[in-house]
Amino acid sequence: MMLLQYFIWGAWYVTMGTYMTEFLDATGVQIGTAYGALAIATMISPFFVGLVADRFFAAQHIMGVLHLLGALLLYMATQTTSNTLFYWVIVAYSLLYMPTIALSNSIAFSQMTDPGKQFPWIRVFGTLGWIVAGLCISLLAVEKSPHTFLMAASASAVLGIFSFALPHTPPKGERSESSVGAEAWVLLKDKAYLVFFIAAILVCIPLSFYYGFANVFLNELKLSNVAGKMTMGQVSEALFILAIPFLFNRIGVKNMLLWGIGAWILRYVLFAFGDAGSGLWMLYAGIILHGICYDFFFVTGYMYTEKKAGEKIKNAAQGLFTFATYGLGMFIGTAFSGWVADGHVHEGVHDWTPIWLMPAYIAAAVLIYFVIFFREGASQSK
Repeated sequence: MMLLQYFIWGAWYVTMGTYMTEFLDATGVQIGTAYGALAIATMISPFFVGLVADRFFAAQHIMGVLHLLGALLLYMATQTTSNTLFYWVIVAYSLLYMPTIALSNSIAFSQMTDPGKQFPWIRVFGTLGWIVAGLCISLLAVEKSPHTFLMAASASAVLGIFSFALPHTPPKGERSESSVGAEAWVLLKDKAYLVFFIAAILVCIPLSFYYGFANVFLNELKLSNVAGKMTMGQVSEALFILAIPFLFNRIGVKNMLLWGIGAWILRYVLFAFGDAGSGLWMLYAGIILHGICYDFFFVTGYMYTEKKAGEKIKNAAQGLFTFATYGLGMFIGTAFSGWVADGHVHEGVHDWTPIWLMPAYIAAAVLIYFVIFFREGASQSK
């Protein structure tokens, strides 16, 4: 289940910017807006899961229906030459897909006796699914074709059918406490958490540049098998996540968050000055840094949020953190990254150095802000 769940996402999401450039002649703003569709869905889907799915439907049944409908929309995405229509198809698909993440987690948790220890070993198959998707795209040489969407559509149909055979996970009969995270707003009264919360939203702007334009950038440099090479980032993510529990207690949350933000700065400097010749190592290093960039900030952020929230509101707090980052933060970031990319196009060719330096400057500003204002207890900040 987890492998297919994230195979679907990895199959179309990574290469969408390249697809839009090749087949829809899309601008940077249009690419950024399309990636923003997932952010919109992230903000809306918790309401659906909490107010509808958790109350009226078995999780595996509604997940099956959503994935089957999603397969049709992924196919429809390949049948249009209009950027406007393509955008609305992606919005509709994202609204179907994002609730399935929470639903798949719910199905997994319902089968576990010790989720804290068991879930990471299940969730790692999601990362594996993303890696397999990238490798399949490269091996089949379909990176610049509609087949990426068709591959995702096929996997979505398979998971849709398979979902009906998953263990029965009945509705809870009440609104999920993680649906909107409303109870967790009390956390923002804690000054340290408020500083972190704002930093988390802002750091999603550099994240948006990577998701929206890294594949376009590497393809414009004429690298081969880009989707396959980009899976090095997911391999790095899987390896570094194993170190998180040890480092979290050893060096403290503040240092881990600082390392995460610092890695974003380094990644974009490497991208800004790397090339397909003697600077190729810089491009590879920028990709591999994804493990530190993502795990040390976002995974640590989820752990820090849970620690601050406590048992009573931890699910609501995670919902709020997701809403703020992958929802609000990514929505701002995708729009801004598209605008920046369009501002550095000369005769149809991107000037990538200033494009990548922009998120590096933003990450540096977030780092300075975090160093100055984040003050946590000695036991947590080290």
